[in-house]
Amino acid sequence: MSDNAYQIVIGLEVHVQLKTNSKLFCGCSTVFGAEPNTQVCPVCLGLPGSLPVINEQALQLSIKTAMALDCQIAEFTKWDRKNYYYPDLPKGYQISQFDLPISSEGQLTISDPEDETRQRRIGIIRAHLEEDAGKSMHDELAGRADSRIDLNRTGTPLLEIVSHPDLRSPAEARAYLAELKLLLTYLDVSDCNMQEGSLRVDANINLHIPDGDETLATPIVEVKNLNSFRAVERAMVYEADRQYRLWQERGEKLGDVPKQTRGWDDQAQLTRGQRHKEESSDYRFLPDPDLVPVTFSAAQLDDIRSQLADLPAALRQKLQDQHGTSEQLASLVINQGRAAVAYFEELTEASGNAQLAGNWFQQDILRRLNEEQIAITDYPVPAAALGQLIRMIDNGELDTARGRDLLEQMLETGQSLEQSIEALGIEQVDDDQLRELCQQLIAENPQVVSDVQSGKQQAVGSLIGKAREKNPNADPRLVRETCLQLIQEM
Repeated sequence: MSDNAYQIVIGLEVHVQLKTNSKLFCGCSTVFGAEPNTQVCPVCLGLPGSLPVINEQALQLSIKTAMALDCQIAEFTKWDRKNYYYPDLPKGYQISQFDLPISSEGQLTISDPEDETRQRRIGIIRAHLEEDAGKSMHDELAGRADSRIDLNRTGTPLLEIVSHPDLRSPAEARAYLAELKLLLTYLDVSDCNMQEGSLRVDANINLHIPDGDETLATPIVEVKNLNSFRAVERAMVYEADRQYRLWQERGEKLGDVPKQTRGWDDQAQLTRGQRHKEESSDYRFLPDPDLVPVTFSAAQLDDIRSQLADLPAALRQKLQDQHGTSEQLASLVINQGRAAVAYFEELTEASGNAQLAGNWFQQDILRRLNEEQIAITDYPVPAAALGQLIRMIDNGELDTARGRDLLEQMLETGQSLEQSIEALGIEQVDDDQLRELCQQLIAENPQVVSDVQSGKQQAVGSLIGKAREKNPNADPRLVRETCLQLIQEM
């Protein structure tokens, strides 16, 4: 199959649980992990006579997210009932937004996975508020093969972010999700924990297939049960191939096949048919009579906009422009979170060398964070102290190996840079001391001298280790240069 056999068209629906203490229309807790059906009340259970009350914080977090996505904020938004029957939907309808969502027509810029120097703008159709349903727990492999319902999630505030079908590959879909999650994390509107259901993805995919002067489109398939970004990418790869094989079998008759919802089986690495895909008319949207519409004043919007700090895209560009970091390093730092950006900026300023600071950040700091499973805020060595250490290396006062000895001392003991220097007995070796040390090494190792004189300059490497044993403060680079010079003079 050639690369031009078809074009993949993907649109994503991302459901983000907003970081509120209570549900969207009642005061029940949203804390994860409670005993089933213990965080419910008459409102979220839909009992007769109960009335919903909007969570103002959820509104503010929604607008904050919409602004970061460059969406148009509605001056007037209302609530609708999305009617469908499912065991984990106690009211028989979901309170959502249909024709007047809280925000619409935004965008998110991502790097093209095939060419990171190229940017792709993915359109956002809408970002609307809705309440979550409950959770069905199926015990099909053990026990009595029964199903149970936990309604703790019912009424949890969700922001559904719907993209235009602008994504053109599974890799782009994964890159879009990674950038969106990063943005949401920086905004602090959600913890985006997929394992706990705080971020869920449904993917819509079909193919555009050239056929002479026309382009044929396969029916849209919505893929559910995607529990990781990796699963999204794999599911899209499989589904594109499945649809193309189906088109090869049926040709133009495939256009008569209805839209379908399929579920991703991560263990089998394939999608399975579930049902025909519903259209909006199937849900019989009706205005909710228990909730008044919401309007926003310019002052309210300005207040929320003032709370937006620098976002990932702006910070990424700032690191490149002001600190001279590469795009790859800037992305690496940004992906660690806002606290890591602040640490890196201070480290760069203190060291005076962004490239060297970047090397230490990647090789030493991130390794330690991963090994210890800690956040940058828990890293024991202040950015200013590490920056001063890097500056000493850059100025030739320390070699890299001795610098890492110092860092290890600071990490293990909590001592300051000055205390660690004193504890390790670090001092500069002057030219006379270095020359005397190298003469001693040459005198004690005649075989190395013979090997170097016969053209094997790499043999001098063994003298560097011996020099470190005699004087740990000796710079390996200078030891090598001085030994070679002395041997040449013999």
